[in-house]
Amino acid sequence: MDNFDPAPIFALSLFPYLIFLRRLGANGWFNRLSRLGFQLTLLFVSVTIVAAIIARLRFDAELVAIDQLHGGAEAFLTLSNALIVAGLLRVEVSQR
Repeated sequence: MDNFDPAPIFALSLFPYLIFLRRLGANGWFNRLSRLGFQLTLLFVSVTIVAAIIARLRFDAELVAIDQLHGGAEAFLTLSNALIVAGLLRVEVSQR
């Protein structure tokens, strides 16, 4: 099991998420701000992949070992999560 490469599984997980995003927009399940947060999660994934490649090629290390790259990538996850929550809070406030 040490030689198991999970990359194909991660790549396959993109398709259900894209379906989720499409249905999210089509059904109006969330407001625009929350939908943007969910969409930005894809940006986080893209930035993380690029950062991991840079960490491997430039520093010959895993992404988690290079704090600046890892933190920069995680900032995009924080941004997307913050937008999702802000959109949910906006709905909560408007329903009162």
